[in-house]
Amino acid sequence: MMNNIKENKELYNNIANTIRGLSMDAILQANSGHPGLPLGMADVVSVLWTKYLKHNPTNPKWYDRDRFVLSGGHGSMLLYSLLHIYGYDLSLQDIKKFRQWGSKTPGHPENFITEGIETTTGPLGQGVANAVGMALAEVSLSARFNTENEKITDHFTYVIAGDGDLQEGISHEACSFAGHNRLGKLILFYDSNNITIDGDTNLSYSEDVVKRFESYGWHTISIDGHNTEEIEKAIEESQKNTDKPSLIICTTQIGFGSPNRAGTSSAHGAPFPEDEVKLTKKALGLPENEKFYVPNEIKEFTKQFQQKGKKLEKQWNNLFEKYQQNNTELAKKFKMCLNGEFDKETLNIPKFSAEDGALATRSASGKVLNHIAKHIPSLIGGSADLTPSNNTFPQGEESFSVTNPSGRYIHYGVREHGMGAIMNGLALHGGVFPYAGTFFVFSDYMRPAMRMAALMGIQAVYVLTHDSIGLGEDGPTHQPIAHLASFRAMPNINVLRPMDANETVVCWQIALESKTTPSCLVLTRQKLPIYDRNEYAQAENSKKGAYVLTEDKDFTSIILASGSEVELAIEAKEELNKQGKKVRVVSVPCMEIFDNQSKEYKKEVLPNNIINRVAIEAGATMSWYKYVGLQGEVIGLDKFGASAPYKTLYEKLGITKEAIINAVNKH
Repeated sequence: MMNNIKENKELYNNIANTIRGLSMDAILQANSGHPGLPLGMADVVSVLWTKYLKHNPTNPKWYDRDRFVLSGGHGSMLLYSLLHIYGYDLSLQDIKKFRQWGSKTPGHPENFITEGIETTTGPLGQGVANAVGMALAEVSLSARFNTENEKITDHFTYVIAGDGDLQEGISHEACSFAGHNRLGKLILFYDSNNITIDGDTNLSYSEDVVKRFESYGWHTISIDGHNTEEIEKAIEESQKNTDKPSLIICTTQIGFGSPNRAGTSSAHGAPFPEDEVKLTKKALGLPENEKFYVPNEIKEFTKQFQQKGKKLEKQWNNLFEKYQQNNTELAKKFKMCLNGEFDKETLNIPKFSAEDGALATRSASGKVLNHIAKHIPSLIGGSADLTPSNNTFPQGEESFSVTNPSGRYIHYGVREHGMGAIMNGLALHGGVFPYAGTFFVFSDYMRPAMRMAALMGIQAVYVLTHDSIGLGEDGPTHQPIAHLASFRAMPNINVLRPMDANETVVCWQIALESKTTPSCLVLTRQKLPIYDRNEYAQAENSKKGAYVLTEDKDFTSIILASGSEVELAIEAKEELNKQGKKVRVVSVPCMEIFDNQSKEYKKEVLPNNIINRVAIEAGATMSWYKYVGLQGEVIGLDKFGASAPYKTLYEKLGITKEAIINAVNKH
């Protein structure tokens, strides 16, 4: 269907101009949007989507489809126009509601709202890294599950990025990673129009992009982004270069076709005035006075493409049926990956006993990983060059590399932001459950990608070790202070800070079962005692976010704590008991989960009549006031730490059992 570009040049041109017309009309009607990118890249996508993109509009989630990412999410009307023209469930009425409340066409593409969108984009550069993650997933799953005769995973990842995407630091991290790992089925179209919001790119950007990407180990081609034959040739050349990712530099004109705005920054982020829209339509050969125009030949073309997509998926289904017959066990594991299923033994994680001695929660997490990695075929881990410190490399696993693509452990290098966004791409691709580690303080670098994971409802686990001043001598540059509070302020992310090894087990169980919520496992460097759960409440209660760990009958005060500070709370209770005070200690491993419990349970843990409440945590205090109230007290840190042995730091900075005792006694 339409394989010959020369013979079908007029139809390709009509597709591109239909995209341009729809984009201008939707943006004008919304009085908001970015027309420049859709007008500039319409020729490229008309060739890619018509001749090369393997997809099924009637089933956008078909597994072996090619992935298409619009990293410059501000150009969303390009993507919405494509989805409509190629037969996805996105009507002309949906396009007319562009950027309106409750519509399927929000200002930036959102994968949880609109079918056919692979990832939510908008923060520049992250879509590029998401695409790297998708290409990485394709390589990993191909290596582990394909056979010589049955390639059940065999697809490309395409991404469109602009000057802004490539200026963002994350693109350097992700593209360097992609080149090092030779992700040859990743093809990046660079919309090189030399324009950003401020004006010409020479205001701030003069690097040699070709040399940059060649130094990463990419295959590069430069083309006229408005020449369909050059676009065709570049795609085919890139598809053949499977030993390197490919960069196709498309020289384009932003706002192409506009007599007065093309090639200027005014084409980027504001609607064209109605008279300019008409002039542009006239220049493109579109009806000047007809809004949201889709010619009949394009409507017929849509039906053909839906049939082509169904045929492609049917062929794959037949292949997979044969694959299952020939590879029963392999097929079973593959389906477990696709369905996000775990072996029944996964959650039966061995428990720890007090006799095991003190153990840092980062070490306990490592032991948990040793168990679960054997039972979760979709699990793929990694670290930002802190593997020995994060304890993230499970026993028996192997490193992913060019020569060993079936390895399930990824060395991301010192690239936290890139790592987080690549993890998002791994999860969005399907078949992969990603986790990765770094020091908690360096979550600052990864936070934008973690926020996007929370927004998209991605299941990912961040192993964040060295969680407080407890890391000691490395000092304030490495000691997180505001981090717990800041992540607790973020919607749809669970911040899990276990008090000992057994709470760490339960926190991992929570993370494994949180299908639509990313999880932060916030873990200690220093060793913590393992509490005898015959004497204290069961760690299983952590699944409610907070629970009564130990208490006296007729208690008159409550001490709340998380993580390593629970030990101080217990010690303070023992001392207060000697003074005749009766105390309840509440462990709070996860505020988000506790806040979602019933009112009855929350009152049971924190009775209204007990106003003598003290919370302690080696971090910013602001998270805790909702629990202690105006009459309670929070012992924490609202200042930076220092360099010293950790026990000295706790004493000098006032995070002590004595501080708890004094606070309780004040009431």
